[in-house]
Amino acid sequence: MHHGQYDNGGDLLVAHLKSLGIDTVFGIVSVHNLPLVEAVDRELRFVPVRHEATAVSAADGYGRARGSIGCALTSTGTGAGNAAGSLIEAESSGTAVLHVTGQIESSYLGNGRGFIHETKDQLGMLKAVSAYAATVTSPHDAGRLLREASAAALSAPGGPASVEWPIDLQYAAQHDEGDPAPATTAPAPDPAALAAARELLASVRRPLIWAGGGATAAREELLALLEATGAGLLTSNSGRGSVPEDHPLVIGNFATTPACRALLADADVLLTIGTHFRSNETADYTLKLPDAHIQIDVDEAALGRVYPARHALHGDAATVLPALTGSAVRADADWPARVTAVREDVRATLHDNIGPQAAVCDALAAALPRGAVVARDVTIPSSSWGNRLLPIHDPRANVFPRGGGIGQGLGMGIGAALARPEQPTVVIAGDGGLAVHLGELLTVAQERPRLTVIVFNDGGYGVLRNMQDKYSERRSGVDLFTPDFAPLAAACALPYARIASEADAAPVLQAALDSDGPTLVEVDLDALGPMKNPFTPPVTIPTA
Repeated sequence: MHHGQYDNGGDLLVAHLKSLGIDTVFGIVSVHNLPLVEAVDRELRFVPVRHEATAVSAADGYGRARGSIGCALTSTGTGAGNAAGSLIEAESSGTAVLHVTGQIESSYLGNGRGFIHETKDQLGMLKAVSAYAATVTSPHDAGRLLREASAAALSAPGGPASVEWPIDLQYAAQHDEGDPAPATTAPAPDPAALAAARELLASVRRPLIWAGGGATAAREELLALLEATGAGLLTSNSGRGSVPEDHPLVIGNFATTPACRALLADADVLLTIGTHFRSNETADYTLKLPDAHIQIDVDEAALGRVYPARHALHGDAATVLPALTGSAVRADADWPARVTAVREDVRATLHDNIGPQAAVCDALAAALPRGAVVARDVTIPSSSWGNRLLPIHDPRANVFPRGGGIGQGLGMGIGAALARPEQPTVVIAGDGGLAVHLGELLTVAQERPRLTVIVFNDGGYGVLRNMQDKYSERRSGVDLFTPDFAPLAAACALPYARIASEADAAPVLQAALDSDGPTLVEVDLDALGPMKNPFTPPVTIPTA
């Protein structure tokens, strides 16, 4: 909490950001946010990205990598609109982003005059894509609204919080009373439901646990339950790293594989923690779960929404899990061994199926420091092995667009790299996804983070190309012109390297990760060679 007089809104914003521990802010300067940008640039680090969507993506990646919150500054109208897609991602993933956007002068707001940068109902747009949105209406309420917004972003289930700030009120002297944001009360499960879940766990012998994003804040509690029971641990993509993935009981993000389906069929209980059972992780909801299902979620609406829950526990995982561990018993003697065998089987099968790309995966796993961030854009390497086989040992290292939007990975990687400058960060992107925000290579060149950008070049949208090759008679919109990445990197003053064979992977990636600055690494997929089986996403395609 902070209070007092400030010369303008920028000084107030800086004081608030310092109270949150934020030292780096991402954005684009404008006539409608100039006081904010100038103050941030003077007192903190301001990173001038090339597109507002990247400002939010970078703030998102920064917050995820630090396990806290990031901040993005955008202009009003088109600038705020450009940020909307990345706000949707933060909303989908429940990650904390403070988005402060400009607004036209308060005396003209809502008049529809066509004032420069004006848009119709900007606040309504922000409410549609944010967990919280508000307008500063006075130099006396900006501090309170910034605290409310940050508290909303950081409170489960979380998400982005947007504050629009008219430019005349940014320039005005600010008076902040320092009133704290309203406190939130953590939900507690119904005692009868909790007692019934405890009784069930005391009677089963073949337990499985499924950790979603809601488990990442209960790492010690989850590990204690896992080791007390000998249960197998499945994860959603969002739950990866809740328990380090080299633990022998961690199967990981493999629930829809044949081996895991068989394990689910034989399990006598499934405990799920903070997962929303996304369609791509349940084979469009065709995955069968055990009837004995205990579900923990801080979001009451999620309980029983996708799969029936015999015992629905509305609460925070860090609080609920210890209550369950106290009643749990050890699994049958052969169950942990079977879990570990399934773990090894699904990894070996995937490793074999990805063919020569396994060399890239292995080289990254060997060269990356434990817990280093791997920001994965939506591309075949990410969807096939980056989201499963490449080991994640810390949820803060697990940065990817949970909403499935292409092109956000580079911005997330920039934010993560600047959040954790002491170790290397990696971006995995396809040539199509990289092209969405290709201008951000200039941001990389300007800021010089310790960031290795790996672009897998197959000349287009490989996922959609594989789908069309499998299900239709022609290709539409999937084959793209791809730049020559070597001179492109040179034009951006970025070091460049190329992987064209399996033997190239280890030395090229080790050298890039050892560097104290950025490197653009191209994986030439035509030269490297194809996977054994072309990857297609787990979506339903009606066919004759």
